[in-house]
Amino acid sequence: MMVQMRSALKTMVFFAVATLALVQFQGCSGGGGGGGTASTGTLKVALTDKLSDDFAEVRIKIKAVKIVPVEYDQNASDDDPLLITIPLAEPSPSFNVLDLAYVQELLGTVTLPVGTYSQVRLILEPNVNGQNPVNYVTLKSDPNTKIPLKTPSAQQSGLKVLGRFVVEPGVINAIAIDFDPNTAIVERGNTPQNEKYILKPTGIRIIQMEDVIPAYGSISGTVVSPFADWSSATVSVKRRGAINDVNPIAAGTIFSNYTSGTWQAPFAVFVPPSTATVAYKAFVAANGFQLYSSAAVSVASKATTDLGAIHLTPTP
Repeated sequence: MMVQMRSALKTMVFFAVATLALVQFQGCSGGGGGGGTASTGTLKVALTDKLSDDFAEVRIKIKAVKIVPVEYDQNASDDDPLLITIPLAEPSPSFNVLDLAYVQELLGTVTLPVGTYSQVRLILEPNVNGQNPVNYVTLKSDPNTKIPLKTPSAQQSGLKVLGRFVVEPGVINAIAIDFDPNTAIVERGNTPQNEKYILKPTGIRIIQMEDVIPAYGSISGTVVSPFADWSSATVSVKRRGAINDVNPIAAGTIFSNYTSGTWQAPFAVFVPPSTATVAYKAFVAANGFQLYSSAAVSVASKATTDLGAIHLTPTP
């Protein structure tokens, strides 16, 4: 999946596309000095998060971050020397990911070979019996009680976050590990409190962007068609109002999956908040279907403008 961005909007706009519960995102970064040699690129890894319906705090303590190339064994052990390690601060950083809603927290930076990568592993520090947990949740209904967060295998092989991204040569590349606590944390019924909540990579995705963006809003939607197997579609966003883009400020390809009787793929486009004179329009193009064009919509800071289900109409 290839994403193209206008270099004039460097550090302002990024585009993320989701296939079911994970993002498969590849992008071309704009200029920027100090990004490495012709055979290497600099990768920045950040952490971000959506707001939660139920949790007041979701705390994780990250021991290490590993990067896995696409051509390498995706089930390789964590100590495999061919896995690339992102240097982290000492001692291991601890994050309440809910503090990071619509804001990125930079985890680390590394120079690595150019190419395609397909997995990021978050190695977490373990919770120790008899001690205060370092990975835990608190509920909005009881914010003072720390409930241990079970993280199966996250202390050994790591929490495996899937999604392809590209490292371009000689420039700054950036990805964000985006948590959705409403789906990443699974509640088990009829279990003791310290066994109740499990952290899974299902609700965690990789987003690649030109740089780490301090604040933004988003346009989201789900492209669907029960009529035919559409394999891919191009989603693009253009500004409308005082600025009327001929070329999109962000564009990417989404890939469908067959779910609930229809071929579908959700997406999210993250953009700077609208101004009094500039709004956004989204377009979806797929072979064999009519071009979709949304109404001009506004995007507020720290909020999502949801276009809902976008039904593709076959070309007559």
